[in-house]
Amino acid sequence: MNKLLFTLTLCLAASYQGAAQTFVHFTTTEASAWSKTKAKLSTNVASDISAEASRTDASSSPLLQLTELQPGHEFRAWGTCFNELDLDALELLTPADQQQILHDLFAPDGDLRFTRGRLTMNANDYSRAWYSCDTVSGDFALNHFNIEHDRKNVIRLIHMAQRHQPNLTFWMSPWSPPTWMKINQDYPVLSSRFNHQPKEKDALLYAGAVVGSGAADIDPDEMKLLGDRNGVFPRRLATQDYMIQDPRYLQAYANMFCRFIDLYREEGIPIDMVMYQNEAYSYTPYPGCAWTAEGTIRFNRDYLRPTLQQRHPEVKLYLGTFNTNRLDYVQKIVDGLKDDVLGLGIQWECREHLDALRQRYPDLHLISSESECGNGSMDWRAGEHTFHLLCDYIGRGCDEYFIWNFILCGNGQSPWGWRQNALIQVDPETHKHRYTAEYYAVKHFSHYVTPGSRLLAYKSKDETQGMPLIAFVRPDGKRIIITANFNDNLRTASLKLGRRYLNLTLQPHSFNTYMEQ
Repeated sequence: MNKLLFTLTLCLAASYQGAAQTFVHFTTTEASAWSKTKAKLSTNVASDISAEASRTDASSSPLLQLTELQPGHEFRAWGTCFNELDLDALELLTPADQQQILHDLFAPDGDLRFTRGRLTMNANDYSRAWYSCDTVSGDFALNHFNIEHDRKNVIRLIHMAQRHQPNLTFWMSPWSPPTWMKINQDYPVLSSRFNHQPKEKDALLYAGAVVGSGAADIDPDEMKLLGDRNGVFPRRLATQDYMIQDPRYLQAYANMFCRFIDLYREEGIPIDMVMYQNEAYSYTPYPGCAWTAEGTIRFNRDYLRPTLQQRHPEVKLYLGTFNTNRLDYVQKIVDGLKDDVLGLGIQWECREHLDALRQRYPDLHLISSESECGNGSMDWRAGEHTFHLLCDYIGRGCDEYFIWNFILCGNGQSPWGWRQNALIQVDPETHKHRYTAEYYAVKHFSHYVTPGSRLLAYKSKDETQGMPLIAFVRPDGKRIIITANFNDNLRTASLKLGRRYLNLTLQPHSFNTYMEQ
């Protein structure tokens, strides 16, 4: 058994003098989910751990020693996205199973307790096919703008969720403007066998340079999940805005945001925040739109912000979603808009720069706008990765966290050839479902870390030999310790809480939550 002295000192003594001496410990492994035991605080580090620590000089000092801590940022909400393919998967199940799943996801006494939802205006990559709210070219007055397609599909799914959580609130971002508003007159950015865009139009991405000329070549693997994608993403930035930059188009597009908010409100769906674009730096064969820094600043500063202020002053404008690790480019955009927005949506590669963004823009909220979607495996390894992301985004400053698909069929393949993970997997043949490891990774956080909880400490898996740890204090004063063991061996650890120790035994490849009683 591998034993470590893992000391976390939370010096908030005044508020903890009367704290309870018992924690409830919940553990999930691949073989057993959410098993419950009790753990008592001790006046001593566990004897087997201290014996191990005394064997060598290197292990005689604590692995972690965090002192004089004050509560950090306040965590505000857990959420998920509403997509057509989620509805299709859910409706393969019996009505009883559907209601149980929705209760588990959204009810205040359910498992995950989501209170926020993310929406898209027009189709996204997990819609059944491309559609938009206005298909009439030149309809600057929006006489033909409507949400009839949504009413039959995504809105119906939202209403199903609202029966279990009536206080759901929402934010929205488009994946693509209507095709008539784009320079390529089509919904994707790049051509592929999954769409009908002519390959010749791919050259538009780099200001019309001829494909095959060297630097202008389009990389067909740009959007494949290739780890760090050679350290930079995207490998080359678009030099043209795919959104037409004529003022008539930009103003009509800003008006579309407000019209969408109006129509959704009529359906009982409150949208309180918007972002101008999902992943402007993903040059996709599915619905997408490339933007330059100049175009991004122009649209948000001169059109979207003033239009929202006039028609929906209650709706917050955030900037994103940022999925590029080109920090200088992100900073250029945010520096041009920091007085116009309240926060940033961070996902994928941009997570690398959370610390720098938090330091440079301390007054802006940071949210994890989309958890990474995986590759359709829906296995334990995917769950461990999501657990790591939950720790890392929240521990490094994000105050909201959004899951992408909450339920999918089979290997989660989209109409554009992508395979992605979900919290719940449905077998399309048997119409049976199972809760994946990612579901339990989320439950170990969202079940007890209530909105208003404050971060106390965070150590990443790289700092703790594969044992990420994050700690919170809830509004009711109870402390929550969340940790995992990503190793093949049993691990032990000791956390110093005030004058006492919480001695932990972590099963191999396990998720763990300690809730103060």
